[in-house]
Amino acid sequence: QVQLVESGGGLVQAGGSLRLSCAASGNIFSIRAWGWYRQAPGKQRELVATITSGGSTNYGDSVKGRFTISRDNAKNTVYLQMISLKPEDTAVYYCNGLQLTAAYWGQGTQVTVSS
Repeated sequence: QVQLVESGGGLVQAGGSLRLSCAASGNIFSIRAWGWYRQAPGKQRELVATITSGGSTNYGDSVKGRFTISRDNAKNTVYLQMISLKPEDTAVYYCNGLQLTAAYWGQGTQVTVSS
């Protein structure tokens, strides 16, 4: 089992920045990839960014150049640095840990960007 706890969300003005954190515990050594996803009201959950155990990253088209995913293995934490935030970035952001046969999710953290 893997437990994921997100933090760092909040209210920010357009153009501002936030850094989300995802603290992981449990059987994290079996995680092959970490990710951030988001879900806005009335919309499907969408990919924001992923990072593999080898360090390869991938980003959703709408956040490329503005968001950066990273991880600190010593702290068992995955980060999402967000800059140049837009109102359309408003959503609940979820951390994800992917094993070979299972996926784990955190409870989510709300990000609200005001115009």
